[in-house]
Amino acid sequence: MMKFRLYVDEVGNSDLRASIDPNHRYLSLTGVIFELEYVRSTVFPAVESLKTRYFNSHPDEPLILHRKELVNRRYPFHALRNATVEKSFNKELLYLLEKLDYVVITAVIDKLEHQRRYSVWRYDPYHYCLSVLVERYVLWLESRGAHGDVMAESRGGKEDRRLKNSFSRLYEEGSNYVAATTFTRYLTSKQLKVKPKSNNIAGLQLADIIAHPSYKATVARHLGAPLPSNFGGKIARILEEDKYYRSPMGRIDGWGRKWLP
Repeated sequence: MMKFRLYVDEVGNSDLRASIDPNHRYLSLTGVIFELEYVRSTVFPAVESLKTRYFNSHPDEPLILHRKELVNRRYPFHALRNATVEKSFNKELLYLLEKLDYVVITAVIDKLEHQRRYSVWRYDPYHYCLSVLVERYVLWLESRGAHGDVMAESRGGKEDRRLKNSFSRLYEEGSNYVAATTFTRYLTSKQLKVKPKSNNIAGLQLADIIAHPSYKATVARHLGAPLPSNFGGKIARILEEDKYYRSPMGRIDGWGRKWLP
């Protein structure tokens, strides 16, 4: 039986006190689903090949793709300061994101609206998003008769423990819409795998690259705006065309993209 993994990355923070600041109003979690054998045979070699050709990444000291550093062309990605190199790299990265086989789910919470709507009960924003993300992942697994687990990027000792506890609670108790028995049937572990990006995990690196464009696309579509016209907008178009989890009728919203509350 095929086994899948949901690689999770976040944009923003879960601090409700910061929600009044427009720059910190939203928290977004994006999960990228890959089949594990496919990661070994195809995804990891493709990502490593890209890094080697453009940044001379070596197996002994592998470079880790990180969206912010790529966008700002910081060392060790300073080769992108050359416009010709940047254009070529961007073209190959878009091609890679287009041709690889994966599924994307993004949940965005408007923390300010969450506070306004729930003056007494305030679900932790991160747990709220994680719950929505994982329940959709589990339903996706169920529809395929498959099994899988979940991996997130490490955020530090205290935050990692909070993350793991949140996931274990979801596994044991279920969510408002999916019973615990469904989680236990299709998830292979009650433990959330938490790894630093320094481990050179291809799935986490791709989730990092995809998360911000997907967050921006979710906000834009919620507000009835067009997709951004920048490079992130090009990634978002790839996701909309082929990668988002969608209903049998092809609907993305509510399936591959969820707006909260």
